[in-house]
Amino acid sequence: MNPTYAVTAFLGRHDFQAGGPAVNSAIDAMMYDIEEGLKRDPSSPPGSGPALDMIPTWAVPPESSPKSKTVIVIDAGGTNFRSCLVTFDAEGTPTISDMQKTAMPATDREYSKKEFFETIASFLDHLKDKSDRIGFCFSWAMAITPEGDGRVIQFSKEIKAKEVIGSLIGESLSAALVARGWKKPSKIVLLNDTTAALLAGASAAKNGKAYDSYVGFILGTGMNAAYIEYGEIAKIAGTPGSSCKEQIVVCESGKCNKIARSAFDVELDGTTNSPGLYGYEKMCSGAYLGPVATIALKKAVSEGLFGDAASVALAKVQAIELKDMDQFFYGPYRSDTKLGQALSSGTERDRETAFRLLDAFVERSARLAAANIAAVIIKSGKGRNPSRPVCVLCEGTTFLKTHYLKDRVIGYLNRALTEERGIWYELVTMDNAVTLGSAVAGLL
Repeated sequence: MNPTYAVTAFLGRHDFQAGGPAVNSAIDAMMYDIEEGLKRDPSSPPGSGPALDMIPTWAVPPESSPKSKTVIVIDAGGTNFRSCLVTFDAEGTPTISDMQKTAMPATDREYSKKEFFETIASFLDHLKDKSDRIGFCFSWAMAITPEGDGRVIQFSKEIKAKEVIGSLIGESLSAALVARGWKKPSKIVLLNDTTAALLAGASAAKNGKAYDSYVGFILGTGMNAAYIEYGEIAKIAGTPGSSCKEQIVVCESGKCNKIARSAFDVELDGTTNSPGLYGYEKMCSGAYLGPVATIALKKAVSEGLFGDAASVALAKVQAIELKDMDQFFYGPYRSDTKLGQALSSGTERDRETAFRLLDAFVERSARLAAANIAAVIIKSGKGRNPSRPVCVLCEGTTFLKTHYLKDRVIGYLNRALTEERGIWYELVTMDNAVTLGSAVAGLL
């Protein structure tokens, strides 16, 4: 049995495109959701109309870094909760101090609204009254108010806190901090991690470099993008602040529902905390790549793609995570990893079959990530001059560390943007990007 033919046939039987979705087709589908989402908010659950929230932030990158300022920064992510103090000196150079990290609340069980914000407030005790400004990066869908607060729209990444949905985050946290003896913060600015990445990228234009616009892209536990919209946003026309010429927009890209799903995706979706939602994210982000690949691997075993010895060993493997897949990709002949140990009892064909099967999910993730980045750059209308490309600040362990994923994304972007459309871009990474971007936001 030729592993290439066998894996392709197996994936096709289960409605999975072995070569991954066509990047340009995914761009077109994403562009529909982007353009329609700027006209009206999606229904819940989203139907044939827009699925992306396309959230105006009422903010643009500042012309220069803050100077002689101190701000508390909170980064509530899909896995970890980080908090620290960021101080900008007289030249605008930032210093991070008092950093603490703990597990994100509501990942293990259901939290009430009161417990959720009281827990977050307790995580900030080491920063009590060290600044009256707080930049709060909250990595879930929220509607940003013109004052900079955020109202929770929906949770993804398996956060369990239904009572928090609809709450104003800054207002709720401020009350919880005062209850713990804090002076009331003068301002808590809410932003998404993609906005934070975009703001950090705006500081990357140094040493003679100039950018035409900025994008923040996250592919980690979840996935999302933010960009600068230069046109009118129809759905907020007439509201205070809507007349601004440009502003950062958070897409909530992971909610796109215009890409065909496989039988594996449908099965996984039914096991999640948000069935029917975040279909795009569930096909390419770190929280889901392992679980959906596990479903496919188990199905492949049951359908005879592996030899007897490997089938017995793989059937005993419990749920695999993305890190298990990466260990196998980076060292397919290691016998001290979860997948390597199981396949050590099999044949060379078994190992190749497993590699090709699992890599199909990474390939799909790369194509969808590239389509997301390309779509927001195209929508910005920028990047036509090669001396002023669009800066894309990329964050997330899945994007930066997953075997060969970043390189594939760059390849697809080069073709779809520069070769086919004459649009220039530059991918940028930066240490502590989300923290520094959140600090800037907290002082806007």
